[in-house]
Amino acid sequence: MNFRTILGLSCAAAVSLALAGGACAQDKVVKIGAVFPMTGNAASAGVHAKAGLEVALDIINNAHPELGNFPLAKNAGLAGLGGAKVEIVFTDNQGSPATGQNQALRLITEEKVVALTGAYQSGITLTASAIAEKYGIPFVNGESVAANLTERGFKWFFRTTPVAGDFARIYLDFLKEMKAAGQKTDTIALVHENTEYGTSVANVISGLFKENGLAIALDIAYPANTTDVQSQVLQLKDKKPDVIIMISYTSDAILYSKTFQALDYKPPIMIADNSGYSDPSTLKAVGKQIQGIFNRSSFAIGAPGTPTYLINELYKKKSGGDDLDDTAARQMQGFFVLVDAIDRAGSTEPAKIQAALKATDLKPDQLIMGYKGVKFDDKGQNILAAGLVIQLQDGENYVPVWPKSLAKTAPVFPYKGW
Repeated sequence: MNFRTILGLSCAAAVSLALAGGACAQDKVVKIGAVFPMTGNAASAGVHAKAGLEVALDIINNAHPELGNFPLAKNAGLAGLGGAKVEIVFTDNQGSPATGQNQALRLITEEKVVALTGAYQSGITLTASAIAEKYGIPFVNGESVAANLTERGFKWFFRTTPVAGDFARIYLDFLKEMKAAGQKTDTIALVHENTEYGTSVANVISGLFKENGLAIALDIAYPANTTDVQSQVLQLKDKKPDVIIMISYTSDAILYSKTFQALDYKPPIMIADNSGYSDPSTLKAVGKQIQGIFNRSSFAIGAPGTPTYLINELYKKKSGGDDLDDTAARQMQGFFVLVDAIDRAGSTEPAKIQAALKATDLKPDQLIMGYKGVKFDDKGQNILAAGLVIQLQDGENYVPVWPKSLAKTAPVFPYKGW
């Protein structure tokens, strides 16, 4: 019997023993599909999502004891699967719900992935997750906030991020506190793109505000792929709202910022609903033109030596120097939660992964996000998600300003712009 035959028999024996360590365990790969916009108007978000998930792969597949209590970092590979490594199959949804749906189908039927993550835009997450539901494949979303995603009665869809209702409450409480401190917040305008994301978030904000005595004076919907927003900005300039809440993707955020400056319009208070206004490419392009804009976030880099600081350092190497923004961090968190469930399941069988996701109960020190934890309700929504308000005060760097318990500095008024 030659050496190759002996080695083959040894590996077969090791696999039969639940992949219990050794070189043979390293041959097992867990494939997960990722559906993100790598081209189109939201391509920058997709590129940064890919960088974030590649950093997550490094943390999962290689030992990183410096990250302390962080799940999956202590071992090289998945201990629950005998050290198996994780592989991500990335696909481009091209900013199209139909394409995202087709890519999800291909990942499941051709690539044989055991689970899916993505898809950034809520409208695409809607269609891609419907395919996962049809085939009984777990789909974990870390970043899409449209409220209806977890209202469909799905059994295979899980979401870790705070949702539109959570952020609407944050905006409401923030503005109420600012009004009590002397800021004028009587008239509010919503400006939003007209896909699933913008429409649903605007509806949630409008409903909650009206319930609490803050009527929306102006609601401006615009096509997500628009190339001209002069009429919308002129409408804002004419009505002069005290507060503007922007719900826009990257290309829209850049376009509005440039148009505000071109038409010399500065609202007293401007709040961004994350998304395009958190994208590093937006801050590079127009960061100096939107000084003083408020935003919502659940992520902070942290002090030197902390796990989030160390993860950000890994991310900067992967992203070409960009810091980890809130959106990419939330995408990473969703992926970590998915892989943690696979590890705890000790299996790639969909039903066992699903059961492990339902049993998830992660604590704050096990997360990269500022959530109170991760625990799913029967709709698949993380009931411990949380957020805060940040402000762009110094060049291209957001700082936490509210609530006071989490603030690094006080909010600055009015909106400065350029």
